[in-house]
Amino acid sequence: MRSLIILFFVLLTVSANSQSNFQGKAVYMSKTTMEMNFGGRQMTEDQKKRIADRMKGFLEKTFVLNFDQTESVYKEEEKLSAPGGQGGGRFGGMMSFGAGLKYKNTKDAIVLEESEFFGKQFLITESGTKPEWVLGAETKKIGNYMCYKATLTKEVDPFSIAGFGRGNNNNDAEKKDEKPKTMIVTAWYTPQIPVSQGPGEYWGLPGLILEVNAGTTTVLCKEITLNPNEKVTIKKPSKGKKVTRDEYNKIVKKKTEEMRDQFRGRGGNRGGGRRG
Repeated sequence: MRSLIILFFVLLTVSANSQSNFQGKAVYMSKTTMEMNFGGRQMTEDQKKRIADRMKGFLEKTFVLNFDQTESVYKEEEKLSAPGGQGGGRFGGMMSFGAGLKYKNTKDAIVLEESEFFGKQFLITESGTKPEWVLGAETKKIGNYMCYKATLTKEVDPFSIAGFGRGNNNNDAEKKDEKPKTMIVTAWYTPQIPVSQGPGEYWGLPGLILEVNAGTTTVLCKEITLNPNEKVTIKKPSKGKKVTRDEYNKIVKKKTEEMRDQFRGRGGNRGGGRRG
């Protein structure tokens, strides 16, 4: 009898250790569609194609999520640039929002993001409040995993890809009130991987999020490795000037407006003459 009790506690300890040591790696593909009217300028098809090719590197990215039971790190996959490539040119420098390392701790409700903007490093602190998801009954399979649908109503970040480009024409002032302030995010999660993690800012569901549809952006998991042979490294970020998300957005807005004014100023000087 005593030996059975000892065996029970040994099995219980092994099970607890396996849960505490549970780790995984998920690879996500992010794709964003963006209407390119080129500011109403007259361009040849070849010019438009070259710009679209440059933008592709910005609009289509690969990210890696390393996670365990309570923590995760989400970061863009590093890859070599093509010879002579500019990574999106001017856009690559101005619109690198969300490209930094994203850290989430679901146990301690901590969300941090390292982000570089115009050569300056920032450490953005965000609310660790669990998102208010609405769970649905709809299901679908993603790879070998059965996923369930959930939706979330969230404010549109004007400096995210989802918020970029809305109303940036000559009638900005007139159309300012038409910009949507909220949007519906749809996520697909699988209870087969029982961690409350997901890509980017998304988490808080009873299973790993494998797909997110937010505005014109879709993020889809393409590969999952559970308990990899090489231990996953999850390190809490600490580099950069500490700011809140609101403070960071104000910094980005100010710099973006400065760049836009400079660009418009240069463009105005190319008109060749003034109309009386």
